[in-house]
Amino acid sequence: MPHNTQSLLHAALAMVLLTLAVGMLMMFTRVREMQRKRIHPQSASTSVTMGAQLENVQPADNFRNLFEVPVLFYALLGMALALGQVPTWLVTGAWLFVGLRVLHSLVHCTYNKVVHRLMVFMASFALLIGLWVTFVVSVAARNAA
Repeated sequence: MPHNTQSLLHAALAMVLLTLAVGMLMMFTRVREMQRKRIHPQSASTSVTMGAQLENVQPADNFRNLFEVPVLFYALLGMALALGQVPTWLVTGAWLFVGLRVLHSLVHCTYNKVVHRLMVFMASFALLIGLWVTFVVSVAARNAA
């Protein structure tokens, strides 16, 4: 397997591991708080009732975030792999995106300063847009040649 392909797969795996880690943190945090407050699981059956009873909802919010914009990241990687077009700039950008999403999760799940979280989110989102535009242009150029 070519190095760039392997590295791109590792970036995707890193995002999956981040999502699993935040999901585990969410479960641990929820269960611990529900036990501490003696909240019956059925009384927190929806996100509205859960949010009304729990204080630490940042891991759950971040977990949901990891199924929003990162879906476009996974789609880009899947298309690149399917087309066999995995240039070094895409691998570098993918790892940069992963790093920014890790930073976003760290901010969100710890001190949660919105301006810091927003700055990291905007950087990761702008990077992803740039990766998509560059990828589409490079595929179009390759097909035109």
